[in-house]
Amino acid sequence: MKTLLIVGFLILILWNLGAGLYYMLVDKSESKRTVNALTRRVALSIALIVMVVIAAKMGWIQFHGING
Repeated sequence: MKTLLIVGFLILILWNLGAGLYYMLVDKSESKRTVNALTRRVALSIALIVMVVIAAKMGWIQFHGING
């Protein structure tokens, strides 16, 4: 379930990044869709980082080093 939640957040982040790129290429300069998509991406990224830190502090996930 943890992995599914993290992967879901990553998919949403990539979706909003792609939407921001699309809107930047297609829309005229008066549209705010690019800014909105990129703002959602940043908010989702911050939420993901906070969730991972909280999960680590609660002991739900455990980090391991490079060597495993």
